[in-house]
Amino acid sequence: MTRMHSQWDWLCLGLLIISSVTAEIEDGGVLGADVEVEDFDEESQQADVDKEESSLGVVYQTPKPTGDVYFAEPFDGELTGWVLSKAKKEDTDDTIAKYDGRWEVEELKENTVPGDKGLVLKSAAKHHAISAMLTKAFIFDKKPLIVQYEVNFQGGIDCGGAYIKLLSSTDDLDLEFFFDKTPYTIMFGPDKCGEDYKLHFIIRHRNPKTGEYDEKHAKRPDVDLKKFYLDKKTHLYTLVLKPDDTFEMLIDQSVISKGSLLEDMVPPVNPPKEIDDPTDKKPDDWDERPKIPDPNAVKPDDWDEDEPSKIEDLDAVKPEGWLDYEPQYVPDPSAKKPKDWDEEMDGEWEAPQVPNPKCATAPGCGLWVRPMKNNPKYKGKWKAPMIPNPNYQGIWSPRKIPNPDYFEDPHPFEMMTPISAIGLELWSMTSDIYFDNFIICSEKEVADRWAADGWGLKKLVASANEPGMFSQLVTAAEDHPWLWVLYILTLALPVGLGVLFCWPAKKTDEDFDLKKTDISMPVTKGGVKQGREELEDDEIDLEEEKENEDIGEDEDESKYGEDDDEENEVAGRSQEEGDETNKSGSEDEVTAADEIAGSGDGPLKSVRKRRVQKD
Repeated sequence: MTRMHSQWDWLCLGLLIISSVTAEIEDGGVLGADVEVEDFDEESQQADVDKEESSLGVVYQTPKPTGDVYFAEPFDGELTGWVLSKAKKEDTDDTIAKYDGRWEVEELKENTVPGDKGLVLKSAAKHHAISAMLTKAFIFDKKPLIVQYEVNFQGGIDCGGAYIKLLSSTDDLDLEFFFDKTPYTIMFGPDKCGEDYKLHFIIRHRNPKTGEYDEKHAKRPDVDLKKFYLDKKTHLYTLVLKPDDTFEMLIDQSVISKGSLLEDMVPPVNPPKEIDDPTDKKPDDWDERPKIPDPNAVKPDDWDEDEPSKIEDLDAVKPEGWLDYEPQYVPDPSAKKPKDWDEEMDGEWEAPQVPNPKCATAPGCGLWVRPMKNNPKYKGKWKAPMIPNPNYQGIWSPRKIPNPDYFEDPHPFEMMTPISAIGLELWSMTSDIYFDNFIICSEKEVADRWAADGWGLKKLVASANEPGMFSQLVTAAEDHPWLWVLYILTLALPVGLGVLFCWPAKKTDEDFDLKKTDISMPVTKGGVKQGREELEDDEIDLEEEKENEDIGEDEDESKYGEDDDEENEVAGRSQEEGDETNKSGSEDEVTAADEIAGSGDGPLKSVRKRRVQKD
């Protein structure tokens, strides 16, 4: 039973390890934190199925918006309506101030879908600016704002952004002079520099009292975004801003952050009602000390502040073999004065010092000095013990006064400036950043169908080109080195379990002891002799009984047959019961006798069987 329990324990452990590896591989493509997956409508799911079927032949058709949209751009033709900026960036050196970064419309370098093109930022270490007017302006009233587009960092990203700006509707908006100071209402998208991976959502909120605009940043998502910048795949970025002042940010149609314009922006949209009084100052006699030295405490008379903290250990003894007259360092005997050494210029030449080889085998060299130890009489400088301060007044803070700049905007969504253009104003140290399939609308279903016809097809092609299971395992182990241990255990476990369950078990001493208990008594020579005599007597009795049976055979043949059957049946049952209840009985005794007497004695065998049946 112990062996079986051990085998089952190993089997359960093996299944647990295999499940862990499988779960890790499946989670390799999932975010480092839990995300809420958006439910798609049935039409979007059906569109995904249709594209999956067509992707076998890599058939691509330019997406077409199915509902009311404010802007849609698949970049499958010329850059119609897009305007390159001629402006210069302010407060920047003239050599890099121009927005002279190059843009091209081209296909993806990897996982290419023939016919599907996008807008690609081509220049590294340059400013780029390009923009386009919306089909119609978006006004923040009763409809939600949905902004969606695709980004692929084809060469990775060192430092740069891929965010977009939704430009505010103003009378002096001129796309040819679009630059970093052009007013915008919303900025949204990925940005990275160093190891700081961001997903921006910034609004420019107008102060109703002063008319000035302030930037409000959404709180950072609690998700590791590193994967989206380094995997060289096309990712879908979506912003949903609702009239109830809530927002959601999605990557690949999974919610990674959501919140409220009133509660989750930094700094807050609405300023505090009260602020610190700038004219209030802390009084000179304000006591912030929670504890003070006890003024009534007195230094004890036996407190000696002059005692040193360390003293010589008088019990220490110089080790035997200490070389008192040997220096720790000696001149290097192998060193030679350089040929170009000038004693007049360089002084008298001296060989460099090396450790004394005699000290290597000795406890030490040079003058022996007793080691130092802690002084038990040392107490240090006396200080009065601390007691609670009876005059403690707490930590001082200025008094609060009403905020003269306070205002309350209960619905910041409705106060946002209308949008009339979209623009990309970027600086990047990495080239080949791919943008595609911009859409601005008010219905999530429209954005989902648009994504299914564009990003959905890219996703299917990328999935079809994914490396095999072995490559995925190696990639996962590169990110998580501890997975190598699980891989080794997973490979070794089936072999170990096979050996554990299939290899024949050796008989142990315990098994032999159990079998020995079945033998009742050892058979001696005298016992065998006595047994043989009894068997011979029984044989004579059987012969006499057989003669009597022959005499009455004709008369009682039928009756005897029935009785014999009954006797055999009863004898059979008796034999089975005897075998089960007492194996150490007559059967083993007769068996032992038979082994000694010899197997060639036929009458003895028949008598033995007969006796067993009768017993």
